[in-house]
Amino acid sequence: MKTINQTQDEIIEEFSVFEDWQDKYTLLIEMGNELPVLQAQYKTINNLIEGCQSRVWLAAERINDKIIYQGDSDAIIVRGIVSLLIRVFSHHTPDEILDTNLYFVDVIGLKAHLSPTRSNGLVAMLKQMKLYALAFKNIC
Repeated sequence: MKTINQTQDEIIEEFSVFEDWQDKYTLLIEMGNELPVLQAQYKTINNLIEGCQSRVWLAAERINDKIIYQGDSDAIIVRGIVSLLIRVFSHHTPDEILDTNLYFVDVIGLKAHLSPTRSNGLVAMLKQMKLYALAFKNIC
């Protein structure tokens, strides 16, 4: 299993192939298209992220000591962002998630190329993922 930082470094490498942001957006959309469809049972008001311009659902479950995230969005670029966050955080312990310095977003330039509302949505998604990790940590 890769560490969170190894996954972040992998993402940085994948995005570094492209200099033009149109190409990076295309990669982000492709990543979103590869995200498994979120089952209807998880598309509930309780899993809807507050603060996102588009609709974003995020669900999490704990299997053994690891958290598995699932998510979806009705916006193609946001769906790509969701897929990146799930890729980075899923299959890690609550402590690993809570202790993470999430640097790939700044390094690939994603935050700088998001509209203010999408940037707020990204922060809301990260907050929700960390809240899930905190909740699962406090359960055991």
